[in-house]
Amino acid sequence: MATTGSTATFPLTATPAIPATASMQSRVAAVASVLGLRQLNGVLPDNRIGIGAGRALIAGIMAAFGPPLPGTAVTQVRSGTVRGEWVRAAGVEHGTRAIYYVHGSGYVVCSARTHRGLASRLSRATGLPVFVVDYRLAPEHRFPAAADDVGDGYRWLLENGYRATDLVIGGDSAGCHLTLDLLLRNRESGTPQPAGAFMFSPLMDLTMTLAQREDDRRPDPMAPAWLGRRLIRHYTGAEPSDSPRLRLVIPPGAMLPPLFVQAASEEMLSGDARRLRDEAVAAGTRCELEFWPGRIHVFQALPLLVPEAGPALARAAAFAGAALAEANAVAREQVG
Repeated sequence: MATTGSTATFPLTATPAIPATASMQSRVAAVASVLGLRQLNGVLPDNRIGIGAGRALIAGIMAAFGPPLPGTAVTQVRSGTVRGEWVRAAGVEHGTRAIYYVHGSGYVVCSARTHRGLASRLSRATGLPVFVVDYRLAPEHRFPAAADDVGDGYRWLLENGYRATDLVIGGDSAGCHLTLDLLLRNRESGTPQPAGAFMFSPLMDLTMTLAQREDDRRPDPMAPAWLGRRLIRHYTGAEPSDSPRLRLVIPPGAMLPPLFVQAASEEMLSGDARRLRDEAVAAGTRCELEFWPGRIHVFQALPLLVPEAGPALARAAAFAGAALAEANAVAREQVG
């Protein structure tokens, strides 16, 4: 099922259609995850040992079900406060355009390395290099460390030859919250905005109230809502939940870059995806929301587990290409 947030959307007619029902493989994976991964995540202790085990568990799952494509080139970046890596699928070269990717993690778990497989597939689908920012994680580094690192990474790209209109931002889960924070801060500071942003399974409500409702309706395959809330608290610490950089609000008339959102229709963060779409459209920002049948959070990163990952990435890549083309056409008109 797909829902569209505005009448002015990017053409995706040449891309795979969204299936009406989840594949058998995806349904089996969801049931197995509820019985296995969810239970295991739920018993990990809330201490250094538990966090380390959680990081290793997710890294193993990502490596097993979404490894980098053969021939992927990886270049580490260490420049001042910026940490990350360039990921290029076979045959993709550096040019004037790129994807800036902000990984998810609940601010605690993942890294640029865990998302290398997803980045390599995005690179192949878009034909562009992907820069994955390796922001600092909690509990070692609390708010606003991750958000500041994401901002530093974006400005580093602008300072190293990339025009904003030649960049598209991508993100998943908590990385989507960090992406929206960046777009709102760009607006406040006058920093040029990217051509667009695509988001997978976005986390928007850091109180996890919306996620709890969905989890109560049907247990999420990855982890209980209370565990997500615990991870987030490692990052937010004593910061009030209504802090402007935690409870993000898109101001009326903000006109942020166009957004493209995908989520599994029955995952815990499906309510967050709806909220993002509704608030963006109400503020005047183009936002297209796609619900894919199934229950797996950020299924796009697990193509060997969820067959729908490939078609979904193809549609995200089509959005990225169309957003870049439109942004550059507008820039040429303004110059002319």
